[in-house]
Amino acid sequence: MTRPQPITEAMLHGFVDGRLSPAERAAVQTYLDANPEAAAALALWQRQRDAISTLYAPVAAEPVPNRLDPHRLALRQRGRQRAWTRMAVAAVVLVGLGLGAGWYGHTLLQPEESASDMLIASAVNAHNLYVKESSHAVEVAASDKGHLVTWLSNRLRHQIEAPDLSSQGFQLVGGRLLPPGAYQTSGPAAQLMYENATADRVTVYVTAALPTKDRPFAFETVDGREAYYWANDAITCTVVGDLPKPQMEPLARLINQQLTWRVDPGQRG
Repeated sequence: MTRPQPITEAMLHGFVDGRLSPAERAAVQTYLDANPEAAAALALWQRQRDAISTLYAPVAAEPVPNRLDPHRLALRQRGRQRAWTRMAVAAVVLVGLGLGAGWYGHTLLQPEESASDMLIASAVNAHNLYVKESSHAVEVAASDKGHLVTWLSNRLRHQIEAPDLSSQGFQLVGGRLLPPGAYQTSGPAAQLMYENATADRVTVYVTAALPTKDRPFAFETVDGREAYYWANDAITCTVVGDLPKPQMEPLARLINQQLTWRVDPGQRG
């Protein structure tokens, strides 16, 4: 009887990245079919890869700006690789030990996903609550933008700016401070609201960085609305709107670029 091919950590990564031979890919697929916890972990990696590709594909084609330090980027990439390795090792250990409870395995393998899910849910709930308001859509109007930005920055304990979305046809309506959502450790949230000429509205939900300082990415469709989420060492940000994905994606990229360049010290020139 032929013994099944052992599935290594390198093969799991290769499966996600599409770098396996047909025989190796078939062996991994057979393994995943028999191990739902491992399959769930790889599905999360694929979603994060797709989210990163969605946000950064246009940027990846651009020349590397001189202001970026290659050594710093290399250190950051190694940190991400170590995080992915920890996730893969955790998945293999859990499967090998036979820890079967599905949700228990989910919470161990996906702590960042749980945090991002809760922050996305809070952002969508806040969007749904205020986006239909007319007189009270915001606490501080765009006409007092300086006060709005200073107030929200002080409460989040990080300097933020209101992104300029005029190139996409959106103007700032204003913003408000929101209490902590379901993920309490992120602290209060800032919500910025934008509107275009046809009264379509998009909100930007910003909190202080997660305690783990990890940098996950996610995009989801919740209640018919597109939600784009990312986190860096300074903030988390969720962009919410009910526009079609081809319109939401460039908005999300533009917001990410502006908030990342202005907030993250690692991006300052």
